[in-house]
Amino acid sequence: MSNYKTVFFILGALQIILGLSMIVPILAQFFYNQIDAGFISSSLVTILFGVLFVLSNLDYDKKLSLPQAFLLTALSWLSIAIFGSLPFVFSEIELSFTDAFFESMSGITTTGSTIITNLNETQKAILLWRGMLQWLGGIGIIVMAITLMPLMNIGGMQLFVISTSNTPEKILPKSKEISIRLIIVYFSLTLVCALFYKLFGMNFFDSIVHSMTTIATGGFSNYNESIGFFDNSLIELNSIIFIILGSIPFISYIKYLNGDKKIFFKDSQITTFFIIVIFSILLLFFYLSFKNQSIFDTNLRAIIFNVISILTGTGYVTQNFSEWGNFPLVYFLILMFIGGCAGSTACGIKIFRVQILYKFISNQLKKIIYPRGVFKIKYENNTVDEKFLASIISFIFLYILIFFIITALLSTSGLDFVTSLSAAATSISNVGPGLGDIIGPNGNFSQLSDFSKWILSLAMILGRLELFAVLVLFIPSFWRKY
Repeated sequence: MSNYKTVFFILGALQIILGLSMIVPILAQFFYNQIDAGFISSSLVTILFGVLFVLSNLDYDKKLSLPQAFLLTALSWLSIAIFGSLPFVFSEIELSFTDAFFESMSGITTTGSTIITNLNETQKAILLWRGMLQWLGGIGIIVMAITLMPLMNIGGMQLFVISTSNTPEKILPKSKEISIRLIIVYFSLTLVCALFYKLFGMNFFDSIVHSMTTIATGGFSNYNESIGFFDNSLIELNSIIFIILGSIPFISYIKYLNGDKKIFFKDSQITTFFIIVIFSILLLFFYLSFKNQSIFDTNLRAIIFNVISILTGTGYVTQNFSEWGNFPLVYFLILMFIGGCAGSTACGIKIFRVQILYKFISNQLKKIIYPRGVFKIKYENNTVDEKFLASIISFIFLYILIFFIITALLSTSGLDFVTSLSAAATSISNVGPGLGDIIGPNGNFSQLSDFSKWILSLAMILGRLELFAVLVLFIPSFWRKY
């Protein structure tokens, strides 16, 4: 295992950072006079393991190979979920390890599904930690999606490689500068979001926590009613704006700061994202107006908010959309799969893959009409070769296949069809709330069996890490090749 000292050294460093970040909830405990030893013990245990990992791998090789990159990607999320669950176990809410791991994995993957039944009465430190996990998961996936994943050729992400030199051995030096700039942009957006939440009526604590889970498109809220608790149109508007800002490619912000002032208008992912949002809002508005037989009885504000929240995988809710009828529920299921843009905090299949799949199908139809014609698929003025196309199509196929497998596994635990189907969709797409009475907008995941929670936890990390980054680790030929 000496070849993997780099991986374990970085994992140790991540655990130390995670342990030190627990100091923030500890300070919140003192400030709000809600002191218990849970976070202190969790912090010490996490830092101790991190230090041991670092000290035992000081002679690591500074180069990161391709297998190491895949292993680091999967183990980073897994280790943070494990150690991030400790405060839930040791704190006064005393969750079982299964529940604590589920909550932690839901946080770090920015899914937003929760098993805590009474958020309104939960201590501030726990609420803050949930928000911090989602915030860390959001910036983590942005950095990996823009720096590591393109070089690992994951599901077409190589279309977004950030420089001309794309050898795996140069991943770390290549990613350092851009990662720092991404973190600065991410942190700045979070602060601005918190400021406006405060100005629009939230208290200081709520504004901080909700800003972290908004920009991360995570959806953890401090209240059972989610954003609907505030019933404030300005807060909802602020949430919509910053959810959108978190759902577009973060590399676009860097390009904008570098002088490309038209990037937000010429990026096809961004324009397609807005087309889907506008189309979905209008479709549901006219459907519900027809159903209610009155435009004036249709809550456009709720439609706009929930469409954007579901599409981006945020999972905030302002109204129980389960009461809107069957068509909106099916349509929301479709939006869960689509997701936001690549290189953002949003989840799902991603806009660019849907775009390329659409172009591929169009080309196949043209070939039927014009058998001798030669048609090339282009994306952002670049020709999509067969390798990229195969990667994208296989990703989408695998995504749907795993979704059905998860649904089948959940159904074996006794869950009804709607709950099984929506739980599988919301976990692999990292959305948060599901459909139905149990896990719908007004419910949570506490009633599910431990078996279901472990299956959903696995689905969360698979969906968050673009499937291939995890599944390739279980293929023996991958390890033999390297």
